[in-house]
Amino acid sequence: MMQTMKGMDNLTAHKAADYDEHVRRMIPFYEVIHNQVIQLAQAVRPDANVWVDTGCGTGYLVEQAMAAFPNTKFILADPSEAMLEQTRKRLTSTPLERLTILPAVDSTMLGSQVKPGSVDVVTAIQCHHYLQPDGRRRAVRACFDLLTPGGLFVTSENIAARTEEGTKIGLKRWKAFQMTQGKSEEEADKHLARYGTEFFPITVDQHVQVFAEVGFRVVELFWFSEMQAGFYGVK
Repeated sequence: MMQTMKGMDNLTAHKAADYDEHVRRMIPFYEVIHNQVIQLAQAVRPDANVWVDTGCGTGYLVEQAMAAFPNTKFILADPSEAMLEQTRKRLTSTPLERLTILPAVDSTMLGSQVKPGSVDVVTAIQCHHYLQPDGRRRAVRACFDLLTPGGLFVTSENIAARTEEGTKIGLKRWKAFQMTQGKSEEEADKHLARYGTEFFPITVDQHVQVFAEVGFRVVELFWFSEMQAGFYGVK
């Protein structure tokens, strides 16, 4: 299981209880990305019976998706028990028959908790970039294995630029965004210092390659802005 940073209760730069307050100041177009994920699921699997959200964080995506998918059962997973506690608080009024929150588990171990081949949609939003290359490949493979034929996997992640200079430009723009959202220069620099040390982005081409290697028959980019991108695969 992935380890949290010393003194933290999850892999992000903020404690779980403070995550919702800070994430929109870190990730440009945060709400837009989530809306795009839901719209993509509506286009590909509007009939989804079971949806797994891994790296669910505080449950924000599933809270939005439940309204758009009133007949779908949701299974939520996260390696941080503190994040899962925030999810329980957010979704406290959700009918039990529509929601299962797994014990703390990361994406690579989903097969031990969910029956392979039984899921119509798997989402992994802003979570797999904490993994090293082998772990990322195993995580994507685990998500693939959960899906039914025609099932949809969607991920959004921090990404790497294709060149060193592009990375410098991207980080400069990302810093400027965070400062427009109220972060001090020191706070922005501290967050961006995690790039390549605490989260490990890969390029768009590398994402496509991983999806193809694990067996997705359709692999596409559906969102790209700043240093975040969204990808989907159809089994």
